[in-house]
Parts: sequence; C-alpha cells; structure tokens
Amino acid sequence: MIYQYVVTLKNQHRATIDRFSILVCSVSSLLFLYGYLMIPERPLILLLGGLVVIGLTAWNLYQLMNKKWRIRFNYILMITGLVWAAMPFYPWLSIILLIMGLFEHQAKKDLEIGFADTEIVFNSLPRKRYDWSEFSNIILKDNLLTMDYTNNRLFQRETIDDDEDDCEEDEFNEYCRKQLKAE
Repeated sequence: MIYQYVVTLKNQHRATIDRFSILVCSVSSLLFLYGYLMIPERPLILLLGGLVVIGLTAWNLYQLMNKKWRIRFNYILMITGLVWAAMPFYPWLSIILLIMGLFEHQAKKDLEIGFADTEIVFNSLPRKRYDWSEFSNIILKDNLLTMDYTNNRLFQRETIDDDEDDCEEDEFNEYCRKQLKAE
C-alpha cells in the first residue's frame, strides 16, 4: 500500500530495554560462573559462556556510555539462552531468553504510522489498521502527534525531530482534516 504520509514516533522504551538486557545478561553470566564452580563435573560451556556473555555485555555497555552507535543485545541474549540450556537448574529460561533475543530488535524500533486515503496503519507487531471514521481529530504540531479517537481515547506521542518535515505540518494537518470530513 502507498501511504500519503508516514509519521515516525520516538521509541520511549529503548533505554529501559537496554537496561533490562544488561541486567539479565550480567546476572546470567554470574550464575554461569557460579554454576561452573559449584558443579562437580565443571562443564566447560558454563565457563566459556559466562566469560563470553560478560565480555560482550561489557563491550555493549562501553559503546552505550560513549554513544558510538545504537547497540543491540539480541545476539547476546540468544547466546545467553543457549548457555542456559546447558545449566542443570532452570533450563527453561533458555526459551524465554531466545524469544527475548528474537524480539529485541522489533521492540526497539521506532513506531511508524502510515496515513493512506482509505486507512491508517500502525507498523507494530501485530500491524494495527484503523479506518478514518474511528478518529474525530488528528493533529501534528511541534513534533507532537495527537490522535483523538471517536470513543474518547487519546493517543499522543512525540515524533522524531526531522528538519525536513517541519514545513509539512500544515500540509499533513490539512490532509487529515479532509480525510476526516470525507468519512
């Protein structure tokens, strides 16, 4: 589908997801090392897994503090999940960590809303589609998108700062006004 306008909203949960990933990976790596020391057979995978997860988590933490680039924990979470499968206690945590690793990228993506002549689509998982008749008002002003539903729900989020789009606010608002009147 071709959208007349696409509005990108800031992801407010990116830092929380990073903190949670750091916590999970750090605690897991410490438990791997503890398991290696306490289990009489001394499985080498626990030692190697613990050291690899500590090293990768420390590297991502360093990159996060220096703001070099956007970091991803998905591979570290998957490695952590695979090592949890070798643990003698709580191996079911591996499934949870593998799922977290798979969805980490999607959870940190900025939300995009596509505005077409027939519908409004939220690019989320799962994708949400709305008819124009479900809204009473839609306004973009000062990088703040406000969508007023007809059932008295209000959706208001900050958009990504983009100097190119500042001149299009009036055009976007006029487009939305025409679509809302047409319904």
